[in-house]
Amino acid sequence: MILRSNLRIPEENRGFTLLEVLIALLVLSIGLLGLAALQTIGLRSSQMATLRTLAVQETYAITERMRANPEVRTTGHPYYVIGVNDPPPVILTNCDVLPCTPKQLAGFDLNQWRAEVGHLPGGKSGIIQEVVGGVTVHTVTVHWNETRDPAVTGLTCPPASHTDLRCIQLRL
Repeated sequence: MILRSNLRIPEENRGFTLLEVLIALLVLSIGLLGLAALQTIGLRSSQMATLRTLAVQETYAITERMRANPEVRTTGHPYYVIGVNDPPPVILTNCDVLPCTPKQLAGFDLNQWRAEVGHLPGGKSGIIQEVVGGVTVHTVTVHWNETRDPAVTGLTCPPASHTDLRCIQLRL
């Protein structure tokens, strides 16, 4: 049995409900796109914070290794001969397993540290020693490519522009 209603929709109101639905769908779509963009920005910021945290941890890791080996640090051995682009020293002794001299331990520490910094995207590291007012100062620098863009290559710290690698520098 089919029921028919005697209610008639006036001509000027036909399609009005469909138009309301389409406008609501448009507003909902724009809102969802905004939410997706917000989520993407949040993920990118979280990744950048993670990379910065790792860089800080690696900077402090080598300073602690240097403090644990004061004989080498004060006699001018390998902790300061590394620049950002220099290759790490060749060390044949695994100081985790075998006893090492302070100089061998310094080279082992630098190899281990360079390997850890290498896990950062575009990770580069260096230690520079200088004498300031009769006091020996070590500057530890860690660079990384925060944007993962291969065109980002500069090594100034602090970065001079968006085309420079991000960096952290610690003086001790």
